[in-house]
Amino acid sequence: MAKRKIITIDENKCNGCGACIPNCPEGAIQIIDEKARLISDIFCDGLGACLGHCPEGAISIEEREAEIYDEKKVMENVVKQGKNTILAHLNHLKDHGETTYLNQALEYLRDHDITIDFDHQKKNTFHPEGCPGAQTIDFRNEKTPNQKNKNSQNSQLRQWPIQMHLISPNASYFQKSDLLLAADCVAYSLGNFHNNYLTNRTLAIACPKLDTNREIYLQKLISLIDDAQINTLTVITMQVPCCQGLLVMAKNALKQAERTIPIKHVMVNIKGEIQKEEWI
Repeated sequence: MAKRKIITIDENKCNGCGACIPNCPEGAIQIIDEKARLISDIFCDGLGACLGHCPEGAISIEEREAEIYDEKKVMENVVKQGKNTILAHLNHLKDHGETTYLNQALEYLRDHDITIDFDHQKKNTFHPEGCPGAQTIDFRNEKTPNQKNKNSQNSQLRQWPIQMHLISPNASYFQKSDLLLAADCVAYSLGNFHNNYLTNRTLAIACPKLDTNREIYLQKLISLIDDAQINTLTVITMQVPCCQGLLVMAKNALKQAERTIPIKHVMVNIKGEIQKEEWI
């Protein structure tokens, strides 16, 4: 079990029309007793392909304790529905930047001698349904764009989204990564933030003072440590007292997690200078 994004169906709004079912190639939804039901957590990837197809608006995404999504079991369902459904599922994973799940799906097809005309190298495109700002995109395999200005600096960002409320610990780019947890103000205060701290790291940002529902941040950090198995955690905060809540949160997550990982703390003063940098 892990806390992750997964669909929820409002039984009072659902009229049992079944419009959501063809748009869930994973086979997570069935009509039972004239209502759409999520039949198993392990079939729902939480990416929301079904969201835009419910005429009653009965389907939404929530974050709760759920069984871990299992791509191989999903593929057992998908292949039974034919090549068009297989392609829909592969494109669904690709468009959301779920490289790990996509590779598992392609491996399943190879192992079962199933040939599909699918171009996994083609550039990602967003699905129209859902909020584009919350959809996971993996930048790691993209080539660095050419710099038009020799004095400009390329972004070192490897993924999207980055805000703690929007990130999913199950996203493939977090797996065994080095995570940078930064207070919102740090990137505006610290010169050369990208090259000195963000290079080769995944990123999550938060404000321990102004963000609401911060309790979910602790659960996400625990999931990143235990489920995504991040290698290291670097916490960058501003020197102001309210910002230290981010470091406290990271320490609490480490105490409650089953795994132990190194944590590094970097403190930046209000002039954008490194005040201290230490492993905890």
